[in-house]
Amino acid sequence: MSANQDPVTALARPAPQYVESWRNVDLQRLWLSLQVKPWSALALVPASRGAPSDFTLRLAVTLARTGNTHLRSPVHVADGTAVELSKVVEFTEEIKRYRVGGERILIAVAPVEDDPVAETLTQVADKLLLCVLFESMSFGESRRTVRKIGKDRFIGSTIVRSDELGSHK
Repeated sequence: MSANQDPVTALARPAPQYVESWRNVDLQRLWLSLQVKPWSALALVPASRGAPSDFTLRLAVTLARTGNTHLRSPVHVADGTAVELSKVVEFTEEIKRYRVGGERILIAVAPVEDDPVAETLTQVADKLLLCVLFESMSFGESRRTVRKIGKDRFIGSTIVRSDELGSHK
């Protein structure tokens, strides 16, 4: 369009609709499905390698925000994606304090294949959620993750598309 052209003839395009990830209907359904069985500490476990290092952390923050809205009480997030061996005891003790205090906490962990601490961090949780990043993770590694940790520990699994978690900043 030139500077002299009437703006009425310009095509109008609607602005893209951005929905905050915690308002995403699928993630709200996921949150509600996690309420079927009682838990106070829920670990989000990546099914395998292949996701960004903050994948489970971003999902945990989104679910916590959804939970805060739903329960009208705090749902905390613990970033266990890069806990050093020397900090494991402190980290797990902090999780236990939340549990004893009756507060809910989501624990984001790294893939168990990559992080020797990740499996230990899952042991402090009541339940686990297997998290699959759509088109990015190996089915074979996912099965090994479940076998290694124990399938009875998992409350379920979810497949997440990267666009459902919004941009990471």
